Amino acid sequence: MTKQRGTRRGLLLILAVATLIVLAASIRFGAIDFSIADITHALTSLIPGHPEPTLNQRIFLQLRLPRAVLCLFVGASLGVGGTLMQALFRNPIVEPGLVGTSSGAAFGSALFFVLGGVLHVAASVWTLPIAACIGGVVSTYLVFLLAKSREDGRASIVMLLLTGLAVNALFMSAIGFLSYIARDPQARSITFWSLGTLSGANWKAVSIVSITTTAGTVLALRYAKQLNALMIGEEEATYLGVNVNRLKWIILSINVVIVAVATAFTGVISFVGLIVPHILRMMRGADNRFLIVGSALLGATLLSLADLIARLALRPAELPIGIVTSAVGVPIFLSLLRRRQYVF
Repeated sequence: MTKQRGTRRGLLLILAVATLIVLAASIRFGAIDFSIADITHALTSLIPGHPEPTLNQRIFLQLRLPRAVLCLFVGASLGVGGTLMQALFRNPIVEPGLVGTSSGAAFGSALFFVLGGVLHVAASVWTLPIAACIGGVVSTYLVFLLAKSREDGRASIVMLLLTGLAVNALFMSAIGFLSYIARDPQARSITFWSLGTLSGANWKAVSIVSITTTAGTVLALRYAKQLNALMIGEEEATYLGVNVNRLKWIILSINVVIVAVATAFTGVISFVGLIVPHILRMMRGADNRFLIVGSALLGATLLSLADLIARLALRPAELPIGIVTSAVGVPIFLSLLRRRQYVF
């Protein structure tokens, strides 16, 4: 047992180092490449008494750096969200995007973009995340309500996936309608945003997403042992003293908040929550105490790599990051479905 813990700690250390390496690459390369000297001069310009930053240094400080940091926190939130959903349903092919959370959050954000001014909704730093959370809650609740069996009130994984696909299609069509009635700048922003993009990153977004992701991850770790007990079954977990219904609502609430807030600033980014926990589970088992921390690190690393590919593939233009993650995630999702041999 001690040896296994030491191995997991070593793996987490490797993941942390990999995250820092990818972060360094992410802040250096893009439409404009920054040398180490450029980065050093840009950071030292923030110290009182040093010369004002140049144009390139401002680009680094106000665009590149917040984008790289935001990407880390968004990847961590999606990875943790996927781990929580898979632990809750004891199935490796569940992720926030498949049960409507991401599309609902996207709809809530798009609704605020288009109708916020018309309805004279007071804008603040938290208005957009709140709108996204409301949309995520509505869509997730709708999926679970429609997927429940009439006999025992439980939702099978097949019904959950099919209902999630239907609800996702419903909310994405609603986003399409909002794009149709929006003015040109709004419509263009919604289009790119619905494909997933980090181009609008700023330090306000970083501060908000960092708060929700960090708080959600720490809170999720408090329930990791209960999620481990749930792996052997709901009745068995109840015998071990776990309040299963309360645990479900807490985990769903954590998932909705961290994923919805991240989606509010980056748009829909699929399959990160599917891939990350599955990779970690194959490497070092299914202990959720390890998976939650590991998924935060690996999610941050993989999304940063995807963002780097999106920026370098067609530079100086860039691909929406959701296209990159979907291109990798869809084959993995299909292989998981075939391996599990589900019958519809």
